[in-house]
Amino acid sequence: MPGLPKSTQASPVIKFSEGLSMFRTQGRPGFPFLRKCVPISIALWGAGCSVQAQSLVDLYNAARSYDATYQSAKSQYDATIAKGDQSLAGIYPTANLGAAASQTNQDSSLATLAGRNYNTQSATVSVSQPIYRPANWATYEQGKKQIEVAQAQLTAAEQDLIVRLSQAYFDVLTAADTLASVRSLKTATAEQLASAKRNFEVGTATIVDTRDAQAKYDLVIAQELAADNDLRVKSLALDQLVGRSGTAPKPLLAPVVLSNLLPDDVEQWVRDSEDNSPAIKQLATALAVAKLETQKAEAGHKPTLDLTGSYSTSNNGGSATVTSNYSLNSGTIGLSFNLPLFAGYSIQNRVKETLALEDKAQSDLEATRRSTAQATRTAFFGVKSGLSQVKAYEAAEASSQSALDSNKLGYQVGVKINIDVLNSQSQLYDTKAKLAKARYDVLVGGLKLRQAVGTLNAAHLQPINAQLSP
Repeated sequence: MPGLPKSTQASPVIKFSEGLSMFRTQGRPGFPFLRKCVPISIALWGAGCSVQAQSLVDLYNAARSYDATYQSAKSQYDATIAKGDQSLAGIYPTANLGAAASQTNQDSSLATLAGRNYNTQSATVSVSQPIYRPANWATYEQGKKQIEVAQAQLTAAEQDLIVRLSQAYFDVLTAADTLASVRSLKTATAEQLASAKRNFEVGTATIVDTRDAQAKYDLVIAQELAADNDLRVKSLALDQLVGRSGTAPKPLLAPVVLSNLLPDDVEQWVRDSEDNSPAIKQLATALAVAKLETQKAEAGHKPTLDLTGSYSTSNNGGSATVTSNYSLNSGTIGLSFNLPLFAGYSIQNRVKETLALEDKAQSDLEATRRSTAQATRTAFFGVKSGLSQVKAYEAAEASSQSALDSNKLGYQVGVKINIDVLNSQSQLYDTKAKLAKARYDVLVGGLKLRQAVGTLNAAHLQPINAQLSP
């Protein structure tokens, strides 16, 4: 774009993100550069850029239909549902239809049997209904439990997608804020460098001030390059997650409203995780499946009883002994009983194996409960700490702005040197960037807390989405 420095002539994605960040911070004290950049951001908006800003919910919906990890979990869920339904076969009746046809050409040294040709057609329908098969019923119960496991796994995958998408979304905003802050610092440092050079030329300042300002300016240039690259990388990561090119997240509106945690009791959150965590549900169901596996193994000692029936019909064009055609129909119904007597100790050893696996499932469940409780506490205190940090950074921002104003005034009257102003500028812009990141971390931390508890869903994105720039 003509008239812009090369450092601002980035890709349309980068320029649009920067423009949004500039809009969001325009008019704040200590950001004269951003106020100057408002026309630039407007120009970027209307410069033919095909990208429009997307909200958090918009990008989540895009990621939900594109992300390979989530799609894999969804396919696994569908497969497990079908596999669970297969367990019905053990308790439902089975039916089979068989048919056969044959042609016989007979030759014999006996004259009465020589030259005989005849054919036969037959069909049989057989039905079997399990009456007492304990192992089949245990398999049926396992199939229902596997469906519960699949549901918990899909819920966990959806929650993971929400957190990954939100993290990537705010990573882009953080990188955009950092780049805008560095560029503001660069402009302020350039102004201070020009002032130091003028003062040196008229003899009111030493060469030290000029060299300090030059060193600071060179450092900011390096920081700008790093920040610009970081924004590009974060934008590409978000693009890959949602399956779109040139995504541009909407920034948060100022002032950002951060809600306190409700309930403000970590133990209540831990108790909720015990009831809602998908990980705990998976392992609890796995324990139930392991117990059913033991029942199946023990059923190896038990008898089985089936109701059977069959009906067959055949048409015969004769036989080896009968010369005329004839048909035969027969029906059979009965009970099939089987009692295992000895299987080489395989059943006993199978029971020992399943009991050990049952103990393992119990231990895994307990370990998951403990890790979930720990993760919940960590996420809870992380959000609490983040809220406190935001308040501290807000106070630090006001103090840094006041310090910068004082140092500028002191430099003008000769009681402060150039390096004091430069340090105050760096401190102010660094504080602003950290404040923005702290706010984003609180928002993402709240989602991670609900993920640890197991209650996170897409509806929790709406309060955040409502705070985004229209």
